[in-house]
Amino acid sequence: MSDHETSEIGVTGTDTGADHVRVPVRIEEAMGAAALAVICLISLGNVVVRYATNVSFAFTEEFSVFLLVFMTFTGASLAFATNEHIRITFFLDRLPERLRWLAEVVTLVVTVTMFSMIIWYGGRVTYDEWYWGETSPGLGNPVWLYTIWLPLLSIAIILRVLGRGWAKLFRPG
Repeated sequence: MSDHETSEIGVTGTDTGADHVRVPVRIEEAMGAAALAVICLISLGNVVVRYATNVSFAFTEEFSVFLLVFMTFTGASLAFATNEHIRITFFLDRLPERLRWLAEVVTLVVTVTMFSMIIWYGGRVTYDEWYWGETSPGLGNPVWLYTIWLPLLSIAIILRVLGRGWAKLFRPG
């Protein structure tokens, strides 16, 4: 296999055709898989118990919503790291190389700005929930335990976006 073919191989070792750099994403893969597995298990358990006893587990909805948000953010981090996030390239592919580079820079700045805002406002919300001792209506858990993941995972996403931006825009070759 030539060097060019090696650079086109994705994280899973198969030819994806995507323009991405090989980066270790095992943490995101493991966290996303764990979240999905827990969602499946608690949802299946809830369905079985509900049909068998006519009683529902109270915690499943609260945990499922949290895990879906968690899984979305870990998936976004993985997608940005491997440059496989959703985008429309119809116009971008038709631009000259300099304009394409500029579009990548604008995308980088806008993405970092958006996730920085999530860090700022998510951090403020988390602090307020901790300060005022808010609890979830279903289980009475401290709500900040759920919302603290927004700023934390946004930091991970920004690091992945900046790393990907560096690899795509500023690394020679």
